[in-house]
Amino acid sequence: MRFPLLKYALAVFLGGASYGAMGTVAKSAFAAGFAWPQTVMSQALFGTLLFGLAFAIEALRNRKAAPMDARKLLRLAGTGMVTATTGVLYSIALSRLPVAVAITLLFQFTWIGIVIQVVATRKPPHAAQVAAAAVIMAGTVLASGLLSSDVDFASFDLVGIACALLSAVSCAAFMYLSGRMGSDMPPFQRGFFICLGSLAVGVVVCPGYFPSGVLFQGIAGYGVLLAVTVLFVPVLLFGIGTPKLPVGASTILAASELPCGILLSFLVLGEGIDAVQTAGVVAILAGVAIAQAPTMRVRARRRDAQARRRSDERL
Repeated sequence: MRFPLLKYALAVFLGGASYGAMGTVAKSAFAAGFAWPQTVMSQALFGTLLFGLAFAIEALRNRKAAPMDARKLLRLAGTGMVTATTGVLYSIALSRLPVAVAITLLFQFTWIGIVIQVVATRKPPHAAQVAAAAVIMAGTVLASGLLSSDVDFASFDLVGIACALLSAVSCAAFMYLSGRMGSDMPPFQRGFFICLGSLAVGVVVCPGYFPSGVLFQGIAGYGVLLAVTVLFVPVLLFGIGTPKLPVGASTILAASELPCGILLSFLVLGEGIDAVQTAGVVAILAGVAIAQAPTMRVRARRRDAQARRRSDERL
């Protein structure tokens, strides 16, 4: 592929879309009688097992692991703790706020990622990134159903609002760390140590997980689904794409989470989608396309330059 940035952008886009399954799977687990600390722990446990199995298979195939030291281990585990913290904070927000409000606040990670990029690089963001973030935030308000619902703003829980906003900060922080921690390591080895950090958070929020016997009461199926969609696929794809992209671009591409989440809730849970929400989904996808406009222009210029060189060579 002559212009691999699109490949990396697609990886982040698909990683964000995989996150979209979290709401549907978590709601199904809650409906089955499981509490959010149990789902967080199950997600971390099975994510660690999946990456551990993949890592072991790689080792058996004589693929050498990257050397590890205490500093690298702590950095990767810390990255895992950050993404697990996002899940914890968002779960608390969902338990205290309407879903429309919680998801709208979570999606503030789009512009927070751009702020992190500006602080880290000390350079202003590209105009396309700012425009894309604005379009995505407008689309998020529409797609969340916040405008089409009878919402009592005065009744919002302040703790829930704080947790939702903090989940946006930790989500943007994970995108930043994902592009910088262990990017030179084999993906399954990297993912395994990231998941160890998530598992540590899971044990803290649900210390009675194993003694309760919940593992044998049907939560395993939900845990595997959450592990695949919230840890295994995103950690793998973000590990491929985010090191090659600016933080702001990565958080914008990860906005694919909401359209995917709405589609799955419609298909699996039977939740309705009205015209306003559909317009919001279209706006979010348009925002992602706007963010990629500079990349497409550069690709077109390079393609034209190559065509001119080939034409000159034939002459």
